[in-house]
Amino acid sequence: MIIVTGGAGFIGSCLVAKLEEKFPGRRIVIADHLGEGDKWKNIAKREIYDFVFPADLFDWLEEHKGKVDAIFHLGAISATTERDADLIVKSNFILTRKLWHYCADNNVRLIYASSAATYGDGSHGFTDVEEIDKLAGLQPLNAYGWSKHAFDRYVARMTQDERLKQIEPKPPQFVGLKFFNVYGPNEYHKGDMMSVVCKLYEPLAAGGGATLFKSHRPDYGDGGQMRDFVYVKDCVDVMLWFFENADKNGLFNVGTGKARSFADLATALFTALGREPDISYIDMPEDLRAQYQYFTEANMAKLRAAGYMADFTSLEDGVRDYVQTHLAKEDRYW
Repeated sequence: MIIVTGGAGFIGSCLVAKLEEKFPGRRIVIADHLGEGDKWKNIAKREIYDFVFPADLFDWLEEHKGKVDAIFHLGAISATTERDADLIVKSNFILTRKLWHYCADNNVRLIYASSAATYGDGSHGFTDVEEIDKLAGLQPLNAYGWSKHAFDRYVARMTQDERLKQIEPKPPQFVGLKFFNVYGPNEYHKGDMMSVVCKLYEPLAAGGGATLFKSHRPDYGDGGQMRDFVYVKDCVDVMLWFFENADKNGLFNVGTGKARSFADLATALFTALGREPDISYIDMPEDLRAQYQYFTEANMAKLRAAGYMADFTSLEDGVRDYVQTHLAKEDRYW
């Protein structure tokens, strides 16, 4: 069996779709909450072996010992604006640590989601180091980024500290993936945390214009703030590559390696809709300015050196596929 925590969420449900397509007959278990909205539609077309609420996960795992091959741990409190740090650490660090030890004790592979938010303001670069002393230099800007970084550092200690290596078992495979700015199908339930592509689609499709944040730094023009936008289908391909290459371990960036501006993104969306760009700018809320990243760009050398050689989808091609294959369709779900 394969377990996907957060399997009804954005990246998780896309992974479940691809697992079902690529490995027909494999038993796929989803651990997640659905709530009262339309999140359930992310998995409505999937063949699910079982569905487990996160609070019941470890009881379920005990009942199915010896039957689980791998856990893709994508479940998390993922809002960078979440203020409840106790909730964040419970969900993003403590639960993940418990999964690490379960996988280590039961010979289960663990592929988990880290985040580009661990890099903070980017002043230390965006290279996916995993050495204990180098990780210590990163300073995330919010509790979400810190919680992901705390677990990356925990893994580094468990696997690099000479004393702990002798007394603490580790999973047969352990991979942390630092996802950059992911966009694509099945993100519709995320509200304010949806990608800018998803937020802009409806007003642009209705003939309106795009509104972006002004820059509040002199070295970036309005709309010139840059991100490494990565299509969710590429993220899924990376996860499946690690699943098929069980000898690969470590902490890896998942981006395109090429930063693009929000103006580029809006222009790509207008192009996908067959329209000329119509972009205006508004002030960024003051409570966001102190923790706002003006530039992210994944260093992809480590993933390439590990052997992953597939091309990443360009921003223009990714936005076009998202619009034409999903957003513009009556059934927009993967």
